[in-house]
Amino acid sequence: SYFRGLNFLLNEQPDKAIESFIEVVKVDPQTVDLHFALGSLFRRQGEIDRAIRMHQNLLDRPDLPPDKRRAAEFELAQDFHRAGLLDRAEDLFTRMSGSPFEHASLGFLLSIYEQEKDWPKAITVTRRMEALAKQPYFKEIAHYHCELAQAALVASDFDAARKHIDEALAEYRACARATMLLGDLAAQQGDYASAIAAWQRTESQNPAFLSLVAERLADAYRKSGNAAQGLRVLRA
Repeated sequence: SYFRGLNFLLNEQPDKAIESFIEVVKVDPQTVDLHFALGSLFRRQGEIDRAIRMHQNLLDRPDLPPDKRRAAEFELAQDFHRAGLLDRAEDLFTRMSGSPFEHASLGFLLSIYEQEKDWPKAITVTRRMEALAKQPYFKEIAHYHCELAQAALVASDFDAARKHIDEALAEYRACARATMLLGDLAAQQGDYASAIAAWQRTESQNPAFLSLVAERLADAYRKSGNAAQGLRVLRA
């Protein structure tokens, strides 16, 4: 049954492979690795309830070695994530700290926090990923600060908006989105000269962003009584 199951997998027949592996598990319930394989197959086939039961059954075994227990928790966390049970998934992924599954778990946690728009937690997780992977994620962190700045601008909390814009630019000096938000902040405060100066800086950071600020530039020039100059700048 085991080799039949492998053959079905190689021939991309996962449903038949599952049936064969279930036969093996019935004969020898102690086959821990096969339980893992079955749980993963169930999840890939969209049978999340069966995957959860398979991994939960493993965790219910008192004789399960610590390394296998941690692996079963990681698999169960993925099941919960796939099922949309984000609170339960977050709890299990958070427990992976210090384990071989920590980096992968941080990636899942980041997707949860992005989905929930929990940008402070996203920043914390990304910094941990930086430390583990020994590679910079400054662009991503700057983006999360921009999200916080955008929310502060909507709430007219100018001090918080400025704080997060400064933090975004401190992370990534060439962050065009942060510069755009700096212009938006100045414009909302009626400082059109500073807004124009900020928006024009996007040209040196990323010229593609000029199309996004063109209308704002024209409006700022118009409100400051320099519509003709605004047209000359935009033509240039």
